[in-house]
Amino acid sequence: MPVDPIKVGRHISALRKSCELTQNQLGDRLHVSFQAVSKWERGETLPDTMLLPDLAAALSTTVDNILNGGERPVKPPEQYTRTATIAQMREGIACFERIGELLGKGSFFYKGAIGGVNLKMVIDLEEYLADDYTREAMVAEAAIQAMMDGAYFSPEDIETSFVHQHWVDSVKEYAKKYGIE
Repeated sequence: MPVDPIKVGRHISALRKSCELTQNQLGDRLHVSFQAVSKWERGETLPDTMLLPDLAAALSTTVDNILNGGERPVKPPEQYTRTATIAQMREGIACFERIGELLGKGSFFYKGAIGGVNLKMVIDLEEYLADDYTREAMVAEAAIQAMMDGAYFSPEDIETSFVHQHWVDSVKEYAKKYGIE
């Protein structure tokens, strides 16, 4: 997949802003001008390859993430590693609650699992699980992540397993990228 300077630039801009850095501050960290950062963000130029590791570190990400514009590479359909269902994703998400029920919400296992998800996804998982719409968002995200890891979902399962049409449409959009239609 060729590098798209516009996508890369937009992603660098979003990452910089999420790190609460100005173009000047990022430029200072990398020993480049703010104009260079501005050109990257507008997609006019790409960062020098020698700067990419430092840029990734400054933005708390990876070089691959920057060069892919924040998107994960799509695996072709022949690389399906398993068949999965939305019900399995729903059950997997429910396991977080079960850990709290079985081991206690004060347990290091529970706190570690919830804390890890909160940190990685920048959310409050307990809050998400308490709301039907955002719980279903977690199920949709789990299905999308599984597809990225090579899982196949039947289109019928995707179509019939969500309450909210928005999540059906979101998962179907990703499924299409993976050759599932």
